[in-house]
Amino acid sequence: MKRILYIIVFISLIWSYSVQAQSKRYTVVFYNVENVFDTLKTEGVLDDEFTPEGINKWDGQKYKKKMANLERVFYEISATAKDYPTIIGVSEIENRSVLEDMVSQEKLLRANYQIVHYDSPDARGVDVALFYRPDQFKYEGSAPIPVRVEAEPNFKTRDILMVWGKIEEERFYFFVCHWPSRTGGQQVSEYKRIRAAECARHAADSVMQLYPDAKIVIMGDLNDDPVNKSLYDVLGAKGKIDEVADIGFFNPYHEMFRKGMGTLAYNDAWNLFDNIIVNGNLAHGRGSGLKLVKGNGAKYLGNIFDRSFLRQQSGQYKNYPLRTYVSNAFQGGYSDHFPVYIYISK
Repeated sequence: MKRILYIIVFISLIWSYSVQAQSKRYTVVFYNVENVFDTLKTEGVLDDEFTPEGINKWDGQKYKKKMANLERVFYEISATAKDYPTIIGVSEIENRSVLEDMVSQEKLLRANYQIVHYDSPDARGVDVALFYRPDQFKYEGSAPIPVRVEAEPNFKTRDILMVWGKIEEERFYFFVCHWPSRTGGQQVSEYKRIRAAECARHAADSVMQLYPDAKIVIMGDLNDDPVNKSLYDVLGAKGKIDEVADIGFFNPYHEMFRKGMGTLAYNDAWNLFDNIIVNGNLAHGRGSGLKLVKGNGAKYLGNIFDRSFLRQQSGQYKNYPLRTYVSNAFQGGYSDHFPVYIYISK
């Protein structure tokens, strides 16, 4: 009898260990950090306003405040995720120097984040970038993907950053985007975002043709909502997971937007421009592999990090994201966007 009991206990322990080993959760974050510039004038770049002599009077003290704010955001997300995120995509950063300062903040040092970054042709000099934990993501390579409009040879915008590697020996591709803005109006500028969506989709399709088992994440400030043409039709990011084939794309923020949720506010209305979109392989967990999962007790597969300290607490813009500047008045805030994140697990 004792022998049988020992066997049962042994099997239970092995089963428990196996479940724990398979349930490791990886967090992927995207954050438009809003105008993270150093204090130096860069030739050929329209960054004058973010210098001590510029209209914003951007100086070392304000820069340090911005860095401390970003440190808090990523550290607080880490506490929510129960560990430092595996992947962090960011937009609106000026150069590699500011990225190095971000990951060198005291509370982020333990994650040992590595940086992937390329300079983009954007007129203001802002780029996208990616941080990764080398203990969880085995980096293999990266490349910038230019977004060009054939009829406008002088058009310049942020490149799409493509990064590839492996998590638990599964092949992953991450695309970090900051699509063209709505300057001039949503409809007038829509063709630019459609072109960006075409570039992202073409690159993703090329990956899936070469590696049918690849798991793909497209994230960024897309300057369109999940229901707009660039995301829903061109990129093909659908809102219902059961309608997505392995070669299709699923947007976990689609339903959230339909419910009135957002990541930035304008004229007392919320937009959800910040999206993390996954291909069917990752949405469904091709085979027995890693897949998109909900957080504990979460209603949606997508998450918006919108803690009270990230919101304006009073005045005309109460409950809006707490910005660094309103017009040219320094607010000491975080960003005009909220961060978004997803979980990946078995």
